[in-house]
Amino acid sequence: MASLKALRQRIRSVTNTRQITKAMKMVAAAKLRRSQERALATRPYSMQMGRMVQSIATRVGKGSAPPLLVGHGESQKQVELVLFTADRGLCGSFNSSVIRAVRSKVAELRAAGVQVTLTCVGRKGDDVLKRQFGGSIRRVHTGMGKRLTFERAEQEIARPLLHDFEHGRFDSCFIVYNAFVSAMTQTLTWRQIIPVPEEAMAAGEEEHGHGQAAPPTYEPDEEEILAELLPRNVAVQIFQALVESDASENGARMTAMDNAVRNAGSMLRRLRITYNRTRQAAITSELMEIISGSESLKG
Repeated sequence: MASLKALRQRIRSVTNTRQITKAMKMVAAAKLRRSQERALATRPYSMQMGRMVQSIATRVGKGSAPPLLVGHGESQKQVELVLFTADRGLCGSFNSSVIRAVRSKVAELRAAGVQVTLTCVGRKGDDVLKRQFGGSIRRVHTGMGKRLTFERAEQEIARPLLHDFEHGRFDSCFIVYNAFVSAMTQTLTWRQIIPVPEEAMAAGEEEHGHGQAAPPTYEPDEEEILAELLPRNVAVQIFQALVESDASENGARMTAMDNAVRNAGSMLRRLRITYNRTRQAAITSELMEIISGSESLKG
């Protein structure tokens, strides 16, 4: 049985840990409210941007379509994966779910003879994956959550990706992130952002066919609009993934810290019961020794 001194030290340690996790939970809850509002406000713009691209793309012939719309060709020999994780841990399975999905996807693509490169948004993804795919990591972006703006997402993430695509360094690009549902639920999401996926094109054609009777007239023509719209759409989708991932991270951290506070409270109750029983046993033992000594003196 542990001594009273050891039990007191352990109770003090668990109490300090509980205070820290409680403070982290409160900070995450405060951040969650702001990041949740930002994620929900960004979704309509992102969805409407995708619909606009799909609608205009149905009016453009494949011969004159830009590469961002139809790609470099039929073959997919090089694929870029952009994964969104956190810079810190203590957020449950938020990081591990993305990393596990990326590992599985890389293995699947490499088995099919496809060369894979990675862009890590968040330090945790790089810390884990560089042990296995160190030579395949092209870029690492950290600290995005401290100053999360569309301009920064466009300049630091979207533009380098577009530059690499224009120079033929990859044929298609996928992003993987945790989409925010609630503080306790995040959905792992894969999305192809370069080029526009064929299923999205088909959805655009179906929507265009069942939409208004007269087709819209665009000014300037569709090719010029897409030349400006497609790069911006890539930046919008990346920014949407960033704000969704930020909200999911804060929700996962708040939930994880809440569980930690509850577990620390349960542990404290058990430790205090053990401490009181040990102290009572020690006092009883001392009293028995005193009584025995007193009886021996009387005899």
